[in-house]
Amino acid sequence: MTLELLTLGWNVVEGAIAVAAAVAAGSIALMGFGVDSFVESASAAVMIWRLRSETRGLDDQTIDALDKKAHKLVAISFFALGAYVALDSAKALWTGERPSPSPVGLVLLAVSLALMVWLARAKRHTAVSLGSRAMAADAFQTTACWWLSLIAMLGLGLNAALGWWWADPVAALGMVYFLVAEGAEAWGGDDCCDSD
Repeated sequence: MTLELLTLGWNVVEGAIAVAAAVAAGSIALMGFGVDSFVESASAAVMIWRLRSETRGLDDQTIDALDKKAHKLVAISFFALGAYVALDSAKALWTGERPSPSPVGLVLLAVSLALMVWLARAKRHTAVSLGSRAMAADAFQTTACWWLSLIAMLGLGLNAALGWWWADPVAALGMVYFLVAEGAEAWGGDDCCDSD
């Protein structure tokens, strides 16, 4: 439960900082990363709810039905974010919108990279010790977050260091794959959310 509470808290803070920095810099990659943090928060909240429901002894059928509905909503959020990022990136590349460098974004992404590695490992270890497929799926999602952090950092870093404005929307396009993969994982809630 502690890992999920940490994930939820961090994602809310991370999302707020990323979105504010993205608006200030005009960065699509940072905006996609920030909004993804809020979707991840919803996913962590679902996981916390599920763990609490299981410890309170709610019947499995009720938990599973509500859990599937919640994960479908999370999946739709990932798909919508992926579509938004793809369209906004294509528009930026077409019109030549140039984002400003974002030192705040780069520091945030560096912190996120370190934290996501630690969280993913801790969740995988917990999943093995509990025999929980739900926690294993959550570890997968945290690993996908690490990749999003890395891709966004590359885009922002190349823009800041070399003035390659197009690196930001190209990085955002690279993030679409992971957003869709996370959406597919959440949509297939049978595998990702049942705990043994």
